[in-house]
Amino acid sequence: MKMQIKEFAKLTGVSVRTLHYYDEIGLLKPALVDAQNGYRFYDENSLLRMQEILFYRELDFPLKSILEILSSPDYDKQKALAEQRKLLELKKERLERIIDALDGATKGMVTMTAFDNSDYETARKQYEVEAKQRWGETDAYKEHAEKTANYTADKWQEVNDGLMSVLAKFAECKNNGNTADSNEARLLVKELQDYITENYYTCTKDILAGLGQMYIADERFKANINKNGDGTAEFVLQIANGVINANAIGNSARVCTHLCIGAQKIRLTAVE
Repeated sequence: MKMQIKEFAKLTGVSVRTLHYYDEIGLLKPALVDAQNGYRFYDENSLLRMQEILFYRELDFPLKSILEILSSPDYDKQKALAEQRKLLELKKERLERIIDALDGATKGMVTMTAFDNSDYETARKQYEVEAKQRWGETDAYKEHAEKTANYTADKWQEVNDGLMSVLAKFAECKNNGNTADSNEARLLVKELQDYITENYYTCTKDILAGLGQMYIADERFKANINKNGDGTAEFVLQIANGVINANAIGNSARVCTHLCIGAQKIRLTAVE
């Protein structure tokens, strides 16, 4: 499913102007930009990314903080959703108090405590600080932020297209009958590792292991990688497992949970 920007804006309730700005700051990139006419297109992964953004906006997070959090290679979506729910429950409780106060006002009662928002604001600010510390201050994130700080939209397109080209080679390698432990496959893993290091951040063996795990655990990544051929994402993981000690995978999988295109901005999902 691909949507032009006006259709995507209508579906999400976000203005076209806002989408242009999100694209400009790297918060939400289009899935595709037509090279001839410059038209922006969005897809299902774009919707997932926008939903994450809107959850944070509903909690009054500034865009800068949202970008830092979602761009972290260490971002844990499920944990973030659980914490967001807690904050929304506090917000809900406050609204219910205000409604009760409103009902009381019709009877001449005055209740000022209903407007107290301190519990929510304290919890929100604490979560924002903790989220940035947890997901926005890892070494990989800092290196990524520094290395990509001056990337233009054209540069992002060039880098991300290059990454997809590397991943396409894995499908070709698999289709040619090479096994995961073949020399050809191992050389491709090295090429992938070098490409990420050159364009995003240092791709250590631990991070590479986490990437392999993420490529099949995250349906967005899996679907986009498998566009090159069914089973490509699984093939990458098999090769990574052969190159790296399997014990490293469990420990490092979370390191790359949101190597997202929007997020880490490796736009495999073209979200983000």
